[in-house]
Amino acid sequence: MQSVHFQYVLVAGLAIALLTAAFTDLRSRHIGNWLNAAIACGAPLFWWASGLSLWPDVASQIGLALATFAVLAVLFAIRAMGGGDVKLLAALSLWIAPKHFLALLIIMALIGGVLTILFAAWHVMRRQKDRLAVPYGIAIAAAGLWILSANYLPAAAAGAGNLG
Repeated sequence: MQSVHFQYVLVAGLAIALLTAAFTDLRSRHIGNWLNAAIACGAPLFWWASGLSLWPDVASQIGLALATFAVLAVLFAIRAMGGGDVKLLAALSLWIAPKHFLALLIIMALIGGVLTILFAAWHVMRRQKDRLAVPYGIAIAAAGLWILSANYLPAAAAGAGNLG
């Protein structure tokens, strides 16, 4: 295992990137490719700092990201999800251990449901006729932050034994 301090710097960087994604998605309904690329490119540093082995650990992370992207690309194709959201969740899946990813999806869906209800109510109250646009990057970022805080911070990591 490499330096634990470096792991926490990387996790803090991911948290900042997730907050940035949430705020930009709320403000403009757009998550920049540069941000998604930065999140994806930071994952190999995190793997190295966490001491993940190429097989099966890194291979599992890459497989999870590919599967995530494939499923979400279908949702994008049927216009059920935005492209930035697809890329954000796929990039985030490079960081989150497969054993925690299902919890992330469940938390994301619950937060996304609440967001949809709130934005739909706001949409109706303002009597808008255009299509409802929910900034789902907020749900993805919030779920990611939840999983990071529960599993990747010092107190959580001490109980888990490692960060992977």
